[in-house]
Amino acid sequence: MSASTATTNVAGLEVSREAEGLRVRLSGRWTLSAGLPSTDEVARELEAAPPGTRLVFETVGLERWDSALVSFVFSATRLAAARGAAVDTSALPEAARRLLQLSQAVPARVLPLTPKDDALTARVGEVALRASRTAFDALDFLGETLLALGALLRGRARFRRVDLMHALESAGVGALGIVALINLLIGAVLAFVGAVQLSQFGASIYVANLVAIGITRELGALMTGIVMAGRTGASFAAVLGTMTVNEEVDAFRTMGLKPVEFLVLPRVLATSLMLPALVAYADVLGVLGGTFVGVALLDLGAVEYLRTTQSSLELRHVVIGLVKSVVFGVVVALTGCYYGLRCGRSAAAVGQAATRAVVMGIVLVVVVDAVFTVLLHLVRL
Repeated sequence: MSASTATTNVAGLEVSREAEGLRVRLSGRWTLSAGLPSTDEVARELEAAPPGTRLVFETVGLERWDSALVSFVFSATRLAAARGAAVDTSALPEAARRLLQLSQAVPARVLPLTPKDDALTARVGEVALRASRTAFDALDFLGETLLALGALLRGRARFRRVDLMHALESAGVGALGIVALINLLIGAVLAFVGAVQLSQFGASIYVANLVAIGITRELGALMTGIVMAGRTGASFAAVLGTMTVNEEVDAFRTMGLKPVEFLVLPRVLATSLMLPALVAYADVLGVLGGTFVGVALLDLGAVEYLRTTQSSLELRHVVIGLVKSVVFGVVVALTGCYYGLRCGRSAAAVGQAATRAVVMGIVLVVVVDAVFTVLLHLVRL
């Protein structure tokens, strides 16, 4: 026989071996705040007892109890059942017996462990399924945006004009500094790299042709689109993601407003309208960066450099860059808004949405630029 001393402030437990079997005396306060004794003592006595031993619970001196008592009896009952011992709980309080019967009414369901397939085909399949779901969801989002644009053309779109003005300011004036710096340096770098090769053939003057066509046709729009994806796209994703977390987007739906029409459409319009202006500004700065390198490092005359630039630069090159910029603006705005509205419900999800918007925005800008380049080559523009 083994026993533990009981006081009035803790749960008392005494296990004794008698003729009718093992008697478990419960006394004191069996509450979670008082602490729950271990069932190790009951398990030891059951192991030492002969097969078919009866386990009897006795509650003399029990002062107060809660779910701690039911949990202990449930665990002891499972130990007895595992050793084929009968259990007598008739001395327990009636409410405790009902709770014990309720806990035993539905057997525990053991879910089979699903082995994780580490095969390459399985991992590739999971990635493909996620990509397909994202693609279909993005197409659905694009369709909603087109419907909102149709409502705008019919004069039925509902959004605040002040939101459009704020988006125009954010996507336009607020980006002038970073766009100027990036494109000025890109023009200088392009001129310097071209000069290294062309100077070997005594054709340094053709650096002006390289910079003028490269900036206006490709790099001006491409670098501006990448900058806007990292700046404006992330901003849209963070703002709309925060609104999603705060359930403001759900409030719009409750009030009968379409989030795509009220939140996305002004941002798409603002970015697609301001990006051509930024690209024209970037083209000028890029050409000036190339002019600085040509005049300062290649000993070319400023008048000669600018005259060569004017003769090589055709209107179609400028138009191609501006057309690309409109598409880049739509891509950047849609990407940022998509990940913002599809944001999770936590603070960490806002950061993840902004990161995904930047990465996907840059990727899509480069892909669209590559598609434009191939198509223009096919039509010989």
